[in-house]
Amino acid sequence: MKSVQELCNNVAVPFEQARAMPPSVYTSPEFLNQELSKVFGSEWLCAGRASSLPNPGDYTTMEIAGDPIMILRDREGQLRAQSNVCRHRMSTLLEGRGTVKSVVCPYHAWTYNLDGSLRGAPAMMHNESFCKSDIKLPQIRCEEWLGWIMVSLNPDAAPVAEGLAGIGGLIGHYGMENYVESFRETHRWNTNWKVLAENFMESYHLPVCHSGTIGGTVDLALMTCPEGQPGFNYHWIMKDNSMALTLAHPNNSHLQGEDRNKTYLLAVYPALMITLTPGYFWYLSLHPDGPDHVNILYGGGLAPEFVDDPEADRHFQALKTLLDEVNEEDRTCTESVYRGLCSRTAESGPLSHLERPNYEFAQYLNSKLQDGG
Repeated sequence: MKSVQELCNNVAVPFEQARAMPPSVYTSPEFLNQELSKVFGSEWLCAGRASSLPNPGDYTTMEIAGDPIMILRDREGQLRAQSNVCRHRMSTLLEGRGTVKSVVCPYHAWTYNLDGSLRGAPAMMHNESFCKSDIKLPQIRCEEWLGWIMVSLNPDAAPVAEGLAGIGGLIGHYGMENYVESFRETHRWNTNWKVLAENFMESYHLPVCHSGTIGGTVDLALMTCPEGQPGFNYHWIMKDNSMALTLAHPNNSHLQGEDRNKTYLLAVYPALMITLTPGYFWYLSLHPDGPDHVNILYGGGLAPEFVDDPEADRHFQALKTLLDEVNEEDRTCTESVYRGLCSRTAESGPLSHLERPNYEFAQYLNSKLQDGG
């Protein structure tokens, strides 16, 4: 395929000579089909925070490469992912988020237990091939990792913690698994999913794209973009004291020195983007909706020391307002990039040293598409 070969050629040069990925990688429906099969169909994807499903029967839904999935807390308190398609006439079972005692098909009322086993099916007594005990919703790989719900259609995928062990070594002392989600939203933008992913991976754009919000607080000379690892890339920014939640809470005794005001930006391949500060976190979990749209799970919350702070609500409302404004600025910029990518004159430009994560992301995609995932 031409676009796959173009990507291969793109990453065949050292970083010092790197250019942005070619336009066809973003605009080609055939390239997207390869991504859905070899990337989204085989990798670990994020369904949000485990704390968002605290009780038995709490559920959320998602779609992975065209497959409807439900993730729920079963009666034993374990997270479980399974097909969200009825085993009768293949209706989708659950929508959105909520809480159920059992899963009831909205089409013919076939009813499943939380573990996916069939509890009951009306008017099936005359079908000699029907055996209730033989019918169960297909189970999907599901793991909890540092507070995140991770799901994969690939039964042979290595455990999440194995592939992302380097993240634990990098930010394990922040205790990300203990941060508490305060909001969770879904959005759909008119851009390619990789444009938004790359936008998150570099802070080179902050002074201009975010001139109305955070751009003035950023010094490009103080950004650090180290080499990433096979499962993720990252960079960090040192924050000033202009916002309390950006810094470690006075009661936080486990972060010392510069870690008390260091913000990490983690890109967990393929599609989980995390901003982690000593006081709060926010994230984007992405899934393509055609070459020209991306579905976004957008959430965030507070470090445990701020959860109990009597001023936390006031601080977080100010933060949420800021995050929404920053997100809207990103939407404007990334949708503009996609319009440009569709131009007949579009051509890849050279990358800055502050865009090393983008180069590594391209290398990751190329490796998945070349080796078949």
